[in-house]
Amino acid sequence: MSAIRGWCPSAWRPMLAGDGLLLRVRPPLARLTRAQALLVAELATAYGNGAIDLTRRAALQLRGFDEAGWRAAVDRLVSAGLVDPDPAIEAVALTVAPDWREGDDTHRVACALTARRGDLPPLPAKFGIAVDAGERSVLGDAPADLRVERGVDGGLILRADGRARGVRLGRGKEVDAIVALADWFAASEGATAGRMARHAAVLPAWASGGATPLVGELEGEQVTPRYGRVTGIELASLADKLEALRVTPKRSLLLERGAARVPAPPSSSNIPFWKERRHAEDLLEGCRGAGMSLTSPEATSLHQPGAGPPAVPGENRVRVSGAVQARPRSPLASAPHRARVDACVGAPACPQASVVTRALADLLAAAPLAGPIHVSGCTKGCARSAPAALTIVGRGGRYDLVRDGRADSPPFRRGLTAAALLAQLGAD
Repeated sequence: MSAIRGWCPSAWRPMLAGDGLLLRVRPPLARLTRAQALLVAELATAYGNGAIDLTRRAALQLRGFDEAGWRAAVDRLVSAGLVDPDPAIEAVALTVAPDWREGDDTHRVACALTARRGDLPPLPAKFGIAVDAGERSVLGDAPADLRVERGVDGGLILRADGRARGVRLGRGKEVDAIVALADWFAASEGATAGRMARHAAVLPAWASGGATPLVGELEGEQVTPRYGRVTGIELASLADKLEALRVTPKRSLLLERGAARVPAPPSSSNIPFWKERRHAEDLLEGCRGAGMSLTSPEATSLHQPGAGPPAVPGENRVRVSGAVQARPRSPLASAPHRARVDACVGAPACPQASVVTRALADLLAAAPLAGPIHVSGCTKGCARSAPAALTIVGRGGRYDLVRDGRADSPPFRRGLTAAALLAQLGAD
């Protein structure tokens, strides 16, 4: 498997990371039924190292697979309707506002676009489309290049990312407009820029408008795992109490209790997933038999011999002057954070990162610092794209410090050790 970086991994094109292969699952319409969630939990535990990361594109990243385990997992994910059997279709990054209801505009447009993903032209790997057509738009911070949003006048608009305003859409014409603007992006050499916000070409007249989005906040009962990570056992325990889970770009899980089942969205796969339920539920029964729960210390020790590469030891530790170490805790446990802290997985699990991130983030979260704070293993800034009051960026095994910027912003302090960084911030 290639170790080249720079693409967005998918289920069909996993990425080799420091803890094995990483595969990404984009649940259709951001929704996992109970049986599907139990299946994901089983696959993460049986074939990977048990770690599941939530992403800012409302996807699930399953980590620590070897090639045999990856292949077995993908076959079952296809059967479950969670992965499209066509790798080109699966690669289309579609982010859906997770608070949709059956038959509303988000559900209607997302289903129509899902059925027509094959009409889209070849697009850069990181190019994404957001369907955000609820009563208010809630995906403004989620990465996307084309956005269908609720406008301030109550209608739907199509907005190219990087532009403050969009064009009004006629009902039933939304997908036609998405495909047409994607065609324009491809034909105008947008692939050179890579993303719509960096594409300097003037939009076609029909796609230029003065409509602004009506912005709101995502509501509903949510679980927000620490740094967006859950284990397979934690996911199984949580899903067993619910009808379904919605995956959000806030790296949280929106809980769906007792709602009527929603019909499956269009897919080129005709293989039913109900046969997988028995296998997935065996995992939960095993967890119960072992006395494991959301807060069980054993929940972090998931790797089984022969089930793929084990988790890399030391992932959650950072040494400060050779003595202080942050203590790992359950990703779902509450923490007395004084400031919001975002952190990517960091080294050694991510080979692009040169520093430990999450344990350092724990120390910063416990310090009397104003947030938000972003700890990034490299300049890509996978955990947060928006500026933060403090951004700490790994470079060459040390830390750079940025104020009021992003991971790729110029730092005002460079090359700090962990101890020097904490001293600089008054957090030692």
